Amino acid sequence: MATPLLFNPHTYDPTHFDPETRRLLRATVDWFEDRGKRRLIEDYRTRAWLGDFLAFAAKERLFATFLTPASAATDEDQRWDTARIAALNEILGFYGLDYWYAWQVTILGLGPVWQSDNAAARTRAADLLSEGEVFAFGLSEKAHGADIYSTDMLLEPQADGGFRASGSKYYIGNGNAAGLVSVFGRRTDVEGPDGYVFFAADSRHPAYHLVKNVVDSSKFVSEFRLEGYPVAPEDVLHTGRAAFDAALNTVNVGKFNLCTASIGICEHAMYEAVTHAHNRILYGRPVTAFPHVRRELAEAYVRLVGMKLFSDRAVDYFRSAGPEDRRYLLFNPMTKMKVTTEGEKVIDLMWDVIAAKGFEKDNYFSQAAIEIRGLPKLEGTVHVNLALILKFMRNHLLDPIDVPAVPTRLDAADDDFLFRQGPARGLGSVRFHDWRPAYDAYAEVPNVARFREQADALCEFVTTVAPDEEQSRDLDFLLSVGQLFALVVHGQLILEQARLTDLDESVLDELFSVLVRDFSGHCVELHGKDSATEQQQRWALGAVRRPVVDEERSAQVWSRVEALSGAYEMSL
Repeated sequence: MATPLLFNPHTYDPTHFDPETRRLLRATVDWFEDRGKRRLIEDYRTRAWLGDFLAFAAKERLFATFLTPASAATDEDQRWDTARIAALNEILGFYGLDYWYAWQVTILGLGPVWQSDNAAARTRAADLLSEGEVFAFGLSEKAHGADIYSTDMLLEPQADGGFRASGSKYYIGNGNAAGLVSVFGRRTDVEGPDGYVFFAADSRHPAYHLVKNVVDSSKFVSEFRLEGYPVAPEDVLHTGRAAFDAALNTVNVGKFNLCTASIGICEHAMYEAVTHAHNRILYGRPVTAFPHVRRELAEAYVRLVGMKLFSDRAVDYFRSAGPEDRRYLLFNPMTKMKVTTEGEKVIDLMWDVIAAKGFEKDNYFSQAAIEIRGLPKLEGTVHVNLALILKFMRNHLLDPIDVPAVPTRLDAADDDFLFRQGPARGLGSVRFHDWRPAYDAYAEVPNVARFREQADALCEFVTTVAPDEEQSRDLDFLLSVGQLFALVVHGQLILEQARLTDLDESVLDELFSVLVRDFSGHCVELHGKDSATEQQQRWALGAVRRPVVDEERSAQVWSRVEALSGAYEMSL
């Protein structure tokens, strides 16, 4: 039997981590499994607050161990380790996005603190984590969204060097329970970027007013209001441009978590979908005997494998980042934008197969179908992240440099650079290694070779028919180009991780047959854009390719999908 590529709670044993990480991950899985599917779904349906889970996390010191960087640690197991954070994201996504969300916004709330030089605030945060508290990130506002240039959280200077803060924040997870809320605002006496302030607030303070939960969910996505909230000098985390940078760099850290949460959701849903389809008899045959069903489930499977390969490899670049290596700034919005939208496709493909079963209240799938939609829309929309990705296109495709290869990073090290990323600018100067060798290593795999033709064609597009100055202001057109570039980067990291993990080439070939079709579809879309020139239209049609068909390869991949039937079912 082929080696499983998906997370299975029944067999999960993360031996690649240190003993305490391994224990905590397994303990988290066991807590959910002991709780059972019926209780999991009922809590989701009744919008129950996550008190029991947070009590478990506090008892096990889960958040304190995983989210305290070494610089603030009180024991040897505490560190900020992106690899194990990603593993926990996947587990929490597998059981329910509400659990992941409380953890995710705690990560966001901690970002400005761990980037701060305020020793008192750092100590306070470490103590709160040890006590099992959660955190919140007070950035967004109802009128402005995440437009931090326009914040209406106003701080009036006081004689003691502190401030009085007044204003409201909106879409703030954990705002009902956070022991510390990192709040972004601006001084009333200083204009422009020099007036920005990040400060620490306590949701239990009398001047902190919880307005409501703005969503109908166990996720407490709050609106809160401060009225003359006293901000002492020791509560100030950042001022001026550093506060602005802390906001963006925190999102850099937090948005990465979206990809592995999406993976966990898709994995749980896939076990249910394949098991249902394979055991349902229609017209005297199992549903999975129909060719279109096999195609859809196989495509969902290889897309999910691609999500995992890309995300696992992106972890390595995050952990190896530094002032001279900022390649993670491309791979990060890729995980947020590309991996999460792939997750939507995976769920849609399976839902087309199981149809009405996907609505049933006693299944995980019905909540997966809802929750998977949220991840592409958090921490910046798909469009915002596509536009960000475009800033790297020319350097990545056309101007590589020689840099040491990044190894697999599963070592028990602290990823301290994430809290000293520096100024949030200069993206156009980020340089990359050559993307071609990753493709060259699999030149004999038919659909990798076919996709490589399309990647080379994109280089030709950039050098010969790139958007002119006027067309560069047409964001609708540029986003189509961004989708093509994103596919090349997606394929690159998939291939790098495939080489590191010795992935079965039948799975890789089937996955790239899907990517060839995706690239061709975006070419047709670009061809139809209003502002596309005749030369660009010709290029677009010329870059369309048909995947290489191989029935034996498809049968091998189908055997992997078929093996998922009955492989996991959560106990009631």
